[in-house]
Amino acid sequence: MTPAQARERFRAGERSPTAGWCRGWTQANLIAVPRPIAYELLLFAHRNARACPVLDVGEPGACSTALFRGDLRTDLPGYRVYRDGRPVADADDVVASWRDDLVPFLIGCSFTFEGALLAAGVPVRHLELGTNVPMYRTSVPCEPTTTLSGPLVVSMRPVPEELVDTAIEVSGRYPMVHGAPVHVGDPAAIGVADLARPDFGDPVEVRPGEVPLFWACGVTPQAAIMASGVEFAIGHLPGHMAIMDVRDDDYRVS
Repeated sequence: MTPAQARERFRAGERSPTAGWCRGWTQANLIAVPRPIAYELLLFAHRNARACPVLDVGEPGACSTALFRGDLRTDLPGYRVYRDGRPVADADDVVASWRDDLVPFLIGCSFTFEGALLAAGVPVRHLELGTNVPMYRTSVPCEPTTTLSGPLVVSMRPVPEELVDTAIEVSGRYPMVHGAPVHVGDPAAIGVADLARPDFGDPVEVRPGEVPLFWACGVTPQAAIMASGVEFAIGHLPGHMAIMDVRDDDYRVS
């Protein structure tokens, strides 16, 4: 399936987490904020680049970008609308909510290197189960700006102990889509109390002989929107990504 075909299905009403969709094509997190705080978001992303790698930015009010040639208001499989830092609606489209002053940011997604993990023999549990990836707020604070602050959000994938080094090495070749894990092992060390209760997405089992690996997650800007009480913002429903017109391999470094 091409990105255009996937976007057409989402526009027509199909709703699904996008892990495993359009294999080989890059997926991204969406966060759109009013123009007066767009620079703050860009600065926040620069200071927290592992969690918020900016792949593309649109003009104020734009519904597409150079790397996403669909309609950002309709062509993702799920949206979340924020007012004063609170999520007030999950929506199938945001045509009625989109504003002329919104600046859309597309932030890198760890789904981009999952094909490479599979090719290297590293299993990806949420793909096996057909569920959303589990994501957690941590106790690790992001480096703040004047108006934006919040916790680092991570995604988790359990990896057999003997493949941990492989998973680190493979994902590390994709620095613009989060790169190598930010934490390996004990979830309590980063303030995650219960792996069975993710803040976003679906839980997956960590089996005997497996180690939980945690990658910085592009939902981090949405956590900052909530923590900072931003007046208005639109994001993707976590795990329901923007499928872009660029290939995963374009973000791989040797």
